[in-house]
Amino acid sequence: MKTPILIILLFLISSQVYSQVVELDEVEITAVNYKYLNAVDSDQNAIKVKDLEEKVALFDLKNSDYYNDEYDTYYVTFFIPDGKILAAYDKNGKLIRTIEKFKNVKLPNTVSDAIVERFPNWAMVGDIYKVNFHEGNETAKKQYKVSLKNGDKQMKVKLDENGNFL
Repeated sequence: MKTPILIILLFLISSQVYSQVVELDEVEITAVNYKYLNAVDSDQNAIKVKDLEEKVALFDLKNSDYYNDEYDTYYVTFFIPDGKILAAYDKNGKLIRTIEKFKNVKLPNTVSDAIVERFPNWAMVGDIYKVNFHEGNETAKKQYKVSLKNGDKQMKVKLDENGNFL
């Protein structure tokens, strides 16, 4: 009984010795607009917002179809059904600024809690999330415009990402 176990054990150990070694000729790492991602990132952002912002950060301007070295600034629009981002890149592909607008996204807890506390009998019926990013700023300006309804009454309120009313 010991012999078959030893044979299997030796076979397993020896197979490790003959493993393949693969060498890569060249690995190219694409620079990501990480300052943008740090400025707009929030743990409570909706997944569809995060996905589109990641596409903006990873966009490769120099390998796009309409890149031409003659222009200093390029404007690219990214769409999803519930929102869009207009991004401005310099001729090197660095993200300069964005204007973002999304409809009916999941509100962060700080925003929804502030609304419920100030307007307890009102229902949230819609929202617009806006983001403005400018290169050089460590944070992006984020704003929520929320539509509220209470019976026949309707109103809109504006809040920042921390739940402060504007």
